[in-house]
Amino acid sequence: MLQYIFLLLFITIYFIIMFGNCAIFVVICLDRSLHTPMYIFLLNLSVIDIAYTSNILPKLLNIFLTKRKMISFVACMVQLYFFIALASIEVTLLAAMAYDRFIAICQPLRYTSLMSLKHCTGLAISAWIIGLMDPTAHVSLVSKLSFCASHHIDHFFCDLAPLLKISCSDTSKVEMMNYIVGSLLTLSTFFLTLISYVLIIFTILKIKSVEGRYKAFSTCSSHLTCISIFYVTIMCLYMRPASSYYPEQDKFFSLLYIVLVPLLNPIIYSLKNNDFKDGLQKIRHKLTL
Repeated sequence: MLQYIFLLLFITIYFIIMFGNCAIFVVICLDRSLHTPMYIFLLNLSVIDIAYTSNILPKLLNIFLTKRKMISFVACMVQLYFFIALASIEVTLLAAMAYDRFIAICQPLRYTSLMSLKHCTGLAISAWIIGLMDPTAHVSLVSKLSFCASHHIDHFFCDLAPLLKISCSDTSKVEMMNYIVGSLLTLSTFFLTLISYVLIIFTILKIKSVEGRYKAFSTCSSHLTCISIFYVTIMCLYMRPASSYYPEQDKFFSLLYIVLVPLLNPIIYSLKNNDFKDGLQKIRHKLTL
């Protein structure tokens, strides 16, 4: 009985994630008034959320449905690659979005020149290139490990820590690669995001009117909420040695990371945004004509 409850729950969550993020993608593509840097980044973020959950949840739903808790080695490596790649793209995009808000609030007169569609597109393409290149070394090293002790992964998808836990090979090279590449990308984007928001907060505090401060803060509060959830979970999961791997704790944080962020993004980024709601109304009006 519990199995079918979880099956129904995850099917519902997956449907909401797909519907919400597809709605964002379609509305931004069709409404030319939303072809601005903030919404271009949001469109890319919705694509990542769709791909992210589609990389994990369908296989998890299949396990609930068929009770076959098996995955081939190739499929496991593919899942691992896209999991790391999409996470890397997301942290880079979140940093770009923080920079966009910094320019909009702290240097509004230079916003058009500093964040043109050309610059915005360049940042988005760079995020995808960096993200797709990031996991190649990880996956290459993991694929060469031996798993002679056990083939049972104590997790609901092929993540790095549980794979290293069951390997009987020397995993020091993979761990070192994870620290170096992961720290360089995650910490650099984190500090860029942090510095952007420190400067944004200082600028907002200088605004004399309460209404002006509220309006300025409301433009970045949604983004700040999402990055807080994202970075707390990602750092709890990966910014630590493999020896401190705790299966139940990691499953909980992974679930937050895979399900909660893609579920919340459409709500807090777009459905509470007046420009997006206006765009949605325009699309609905065109479809009903």
